[in-house]
Amino acid sequence: MQKLKGIKVLLVDDEPNILEFLEMGLQDEGFEVMTAQDGMMAVTLAKQFQPHIIILDVMMPGMDGFEVCRMLKKSENVAIIMLTAKDEVDDRVKGLMLGADDYMMKPFSFEELLARIQARIRNQFPNLMEEVVHGPFRIDDRRKEILYNQRVLELSTTEYELLKYLVINQGLVLSKAKILDKVWGYDFGGDENIVEVYIRSLREKLKDKEHRLIRTLRGSGYRVDL
Repeated sequence: MQKLKGIKVLLVDDEPNILEFLEMGLQDEGFEVMTAQDGMMAVTLAKQFQPHIIILDVMMPGMDGFEVCRMLKKSENVAIIMLTAKDEVDDRVKGLMLGADDYMMKPFSFEELLARIQARIRNQFPNLMEEVVHGPFRIDDRRKEILYNQRVLELSTTEYELLKYLVINQGLVLSKAKILDKVWGYDFGGDENIVEVYIRSLREKLKDKEHRLIRTLRGSGYRVDL
């Protein structure tokens, strides 16, 4: 996973078991973590702690996550990922309209939460990013360079962006449409099979003949397994 330095995360949830689980996991990843079990405490701690990321539960007694999001987005430079147990589009839209940066449904995997936290950091606090290390991969975004097993890969610009996207999101299934949007851009008008061409090239350069590293999931997309 990424080595992150000085990243502060505030966890807000009224369920102690969830707070404890996430706090331990994020601390193991190198984050500085504080927790709050209600909305008022969250607002107070956010102003004192000055977190970069807030993981914010929607359904809490008293001040709910929507109100916390609304208040903090007015005054703080913070990325907010909202959590909810409800599978309701209206809640998702409301959170995003209030300024939330991302939205996750409970239950969720810790690996997916990490990936989303890292995406928010890349977008909003890129100066805090250090070198990215995922298993045998080392990504240096400043040099636009990827090492695999300590060997520098000779990659085109698009190959670099594609491999970086796959590796950073390792363990997640990424559809061709999502890859096109993130790597080629939402306005790309070409054939989505271009993704297959680049995947084939990456596999050759990684000597991944048996597709154990970059896996194809028929009808779903691709997943990097490290």
